Amino acid sequence: MLLIKLFTTFFQIGLFTFGGGYAMIPMITDKVLEAGWITTDQLIDFIAISESTPGPFAINIATFVGMRTGGLAGAFFATLGVVLPSMIVIILVVKVFTRFSQNPRVKGALSGIRPAVIGLIASAVWSIGNTVLLQASAYGFNWQIGGITLNVTALVLFLILLLVFLRFKKLHPALLILLSAALGIIGYGLIPGLF
Repeated sequence: MLLIKLFTTFFQIGLFTFGGGYAMIPMITDKVLEAGWITTDQLIDFIAISESTPGPFAINIATFVGMRTGGLAGAFFATLGVVLPSMIVIILVVKVFTRFSQNPRVKGALSGIRPAVIGLIASAVWSIGNTVLLQASAYGFNWQIGGITLNVTALVLFLILLLVFLRFKKLHPALLILLSAALGIIGYGLIPGLF
C-alpha cells in the first residue's frame, strides 16, 4: 500500500506542477508532510541535497523521500511516479506541438504559465526561508525578538554567502555548493566555539 501511495503522490506532483524543480517544492512540501513521511527539517535537508547532487531536482527529491519512506522499492516507485507524467506529456507534445506551435491560443497559454511558475518559486523561497531563518534550531544561535525566533546563525551564513555571490557573480555552482557546505560546517558547531 505504501508503494502505491508513494507512486500516486509523486505522479500527482509530476503531473500538476509546471516549471521544474523549484516550482514543485510547495506541492512536494504539502503532500509529503501531510502524509507524515518525513519532518520539515528532513525535507529541507533533502531539498539541499537534491540541489547539490547531479540530476534533476524532482527525481532526486522523489528518490530521497522514497528511500527514506519505503527503502529501495520506495525510491523506485516514487521516482517512477514523478517521471512518468513528464514522459507521457512529452510524447504527446512532440506529436501535437509542431502543428499548433504558432496558434495564438497556445502561445497565450504558455505565456500565462510563466507568471504562475514565478509565483510558485517565490512561494518555495518564502516557505523554506521562513522555516530556516524564523524558527528555533538546535544548531547555532537563536534570538527572540518579540514573538519571533530568529536563527541568527542561519541568517549570518546566508548573508555571507549572498555577499560572496554578489561580489563574484560568475562563481561556478560547484564552488558555491562547497562554500555553502564549509559555512554550514563552521556555523553549525562542527568547529566548536565559533558561534
